Amino acid sequence: MPMHFETPPTSVCILRLSAIGDTCHALPVVRTLQAAWPETQLSWVIGKTEAALLGDVPGIDFLIFDKSRGVRAQFDLRRALRGRRFDILLAMHASLRANIASRMIPATTRVGFDRKRAKDYQRLFTSHQIPARPAQHVMDGLFEFAEYVGIEDRLVRWDIPLSDRDIEYASNHVPDDVPVLAISPCSSQRFRNYRNWSVDNYAAIADHFANRHGGSVVLTGGPTELEREYGAAIIAKTRCRPNNLIGKTSLKQLVAILSRATVLTCPDSGPAHMATAVNTPVVGLYATSNPDRTGPYFSRQWVVNKYPDAILAEFGKTAEQLSWGKRVRNPRAMELIKVDEVATMLDRVMSQSAFS
Repeated sequence: MPMHFETPPTSVCILRLSAIGDTCHALPVVRTLQAAWPETQLSWVIGKTEAALLGDVPGIDFLIFDKSRGVRAQFDLRRALRGRRFDILLAMHASLRANIASRMIPATTRVGFDRKRAKDYQRLFTSHQIPARPAQHVMDGLFEFAEYVGIEDRLVRWDIPLSDRDIEYASNHVPDDVPVLAISPCSSQRFRNYRNWSVDNYAAIADHFANRHGGSVVLTGGPTELEREYGAAIIAKTRCRPNNLIGKTSLKQLVAILSRATVLTCPDSGPAHMATAVNTPVVGLYATSNPDRTGPYFSRQWVVNKYPDAILAEFGKTAEQLSWGKRVRNPRAMELIKVDEVATMLDRVMSQSAFS
């Protein structure tokens, strides 16, 4: 049963350390708490990388958890919270690291996931659990925390702060007089390379967009060696010569760039959700993960979805016969996504854009 408060709590702590996409999913929930309980002090324990994107959202006391410090990060958090106690902890992150971090947070009421989603024994670290609801998008699941504490009305907005310098950087690299396709070609994490589409395919899509829509193409991504290699290889294979900004932007600058783009195409990765936050449509490339669970929230109609085919090929079962969100960790699964399918979806998006 949802909790009921005669008056709003004095203080609430949100625990969601990572990753970029998931913290983007959490922000509208926090915005909802702000709107419903404007006098409540909100604190958010967040990862260091993620804080670079969201850590200046007004009205929230951010507590930075630097996982690179290993076990010392846990003691840093405990030290930062010494002498404080929260009315409610919303433990929106279930992992071993996050569960241990939750024990460093003094709180009267500790709310976590239901048994199925409470990974790494999270139930041992919480006193209350949100209800079990099957087959939801990740962001809908996080909104259950607000519902559990009695807030029914959702406020799905982000309003990520951007400086004038971030906006100027984007305006210098993304034109506003032609349509712009942003391509974020791959997941930056080495163990998620199974999500990456091929260089040849991205090059073909870049040239299609430039030829068909008279548009400009910009490549975006982080500074990892893998992403830099992808960017250089795509440039070498294209005729349209995209503007390669891979490894050249901060997270804030990337948000500013995505806000100026007409459309983004990418696999299941953080930029899909950053683009969603600034209302830029996303042609998502999904074969190894379920877009109904992790797809761009407002662009699921634009997703090229080969997940059902990949699941059947990998496990010999349908998605409905397996656990919700089961992943396919076979990089060949992305080969199921064909260039003409992505081109067709981009054309559909463009038919509804201001440049059509």
